[in-house]
Amino acid sequence: MALKTHTWISLWFLLTAPVIFWDASYCLMRPRSMAGGDLHWIWTGYEIYQEVDHVYGVESFLRNDGFPNAQALLNIIETLLNLVYLYLAHISPTPAAPLIGLASATMTLSKTVLYGLQDYYCGWCAIGHNDLATLIKFFIIPNGLWIIFPAMIVYTLGKDMATTLVAADRAASKVALHKKN
Repeated sequence: MALKTHTWISLWFLLTAPVIFWDASYCLMRPRSMAGGDLHWIWTGYEIYQEVDHVYGVESFLRNDGFPNAQALLNIIETLLNLVYLYLAHISPTPAAPLIGLASATMTLSKTVLYGLQDYYCGWCAIGHNDLATLIKFFIIPNGLWIIFPAMIVYTLGKDMATTLVAADRAASKVALHKKN
């Protein structure tokens, strides 16, 4: 059975890679990447996120909160796995590609949900100071994309893998039946 790929999944993995590396580097380069830092020009626009989501902001940095850098490191690992998927799906096709893509999308989905749950369980300590319009525009929509698309990828690749496993099981059963006869 030929390796099944989905253009939209490949595009998501490819187009999000630079965005994720840019975001992760912002966290890992703090305080130099923050507003007022000598490298902030690379992350123009993040002064908004410093104020909207305090995980990105000065308060988190000053209290030595490890979560931003821990999630940034996981972002890098996820993105490297996304790139491995692209290589294994399109350049050196192998049946393992969907497994790598599924694992990576599961990591992204889980980490993004954890990000939201962490804020929920601290009483909205990072985003609770915002009005609803700001939350929707700068937090809910952007983070929602990192839940919706990875969830769709998990579903699609999981379904593809299950279909392949069922087909392989049927083929193996037919071979075993022919050997018996």
